[in-house]
Amino acid sequence: MTRHEVEAFCTETLEALRRIQSPEELEQFRLTYLVQKGRIRQMLDRLRQVPTEEKPAIGRLLNNLRSTVEEEFAALRNRFERQRSHDPTFDPTLPGRLIPRGSLHPVLQTLDRMIDIFVRMGFAVATGPDVEDDHHNFEALNFPPDHPARDMQDTFFLRRTDAHGKPLLLRTHTSPVQIRLMESMQPPIRAIIPGRVYRNEAISARSLAEFHQLEGLCIDERTSFADLKGTMIAFAEQMYGSGIRYRFRPSFFPFTEPSAEMDIECFLCGGKGCRVCKQSGWLEIVGCGMVHPHVLQACKLDPERWQGYAFGFGIERVTMLLTGIDDIRLLYENDIRLLEQF
Repeated sequence: MTRHEVEAFCTETLEALRRIQSPEELEQFRLTYLVQKGRIRQMLDRLRQVPTEEKPAIGRLLNNLRSTVEEEFAALRNRFERQRSHDPTFDPTLPGRLIPRGSLHPVLQTLDRMIDIFVRMGFAVATGPDVEDDHHNFEALNFPPDHPARDMQDTFFLRRTDAHGKPLLLRTHTSPVQIRLMESMQPPIRAIIPGRVYRNEAISARSLAEFHQLEGLCIDERTSFADLKGTMIAFAEQMYGSGIRYRFRPSFFPFTEPSAEMDIECFLCGGKGCRVCKQSGWLEIVGCGMVHPHVLQACKLDPERWQGYAFGFGIERVTMLLTGIDDIRLLYENDIRLLEQF
């Protein structure tokens, strides 16, 4: 880099600055010459290529250029700002435009609220893979070989296989994480498992092929159905309000025995019957039960020593109950008119 080249650059830069007629041109000049990787900075970095005897003179030229450009740039910017303040089309006394703030999706809001309740009750939070094998998703959970959930109409199977040659699959529930917890750690265990699950189902107003669950697991030496009921009642009162009416109904799940479903009185109609509760006055909120001894044995836990309970919520279902939305598809249509309400 020669002195003649630097002088030409200084002349070119000052001429470009003095030709500016608008704020837009001024900003373009700043991006070209004054930013960290702009042309002036690049010329200063090239000083190391200049012979030692010429560096002082060329360095002074570049430093003087930078000072002059910065002063004239600031003066131009102030001039444009003053012109704008006197522009009759611009009123600086008008209030600024509010930028709308985003928010969490209602499903995530519900999930965060549920997790917060269970964490305050002493549960840890665990996660697991979305792609599972047959052992963790079905076999260890006491699903018999001929159970309908193993068929293609309910499960998304992958072309990849596990070590035993069985096809991998997208988990149909978060219960496989319960198996992984019992296999990887010694009781006592007290954890909840939130996450996405996948089922090959027809999409309708009440069902999706991809949705969220939150399951819970508690394993200890002295755990009873009374502990399960107490946990579910405490959760329901914190989630839906104290003083609610509730009931437990017998049910069946392969991985729990005995099994139950918990209903609460419909808080939308006060138990009188409405479209959301199907005129029954009750809303089902959770399936639960005592962990089946076969599940404990599959995880190499002695059912004579260890007992436990498990429960599972559908997050979209809880969200619909809390918001009054009667079509689950509305939650995923990304309609801003609905989402901005939450």
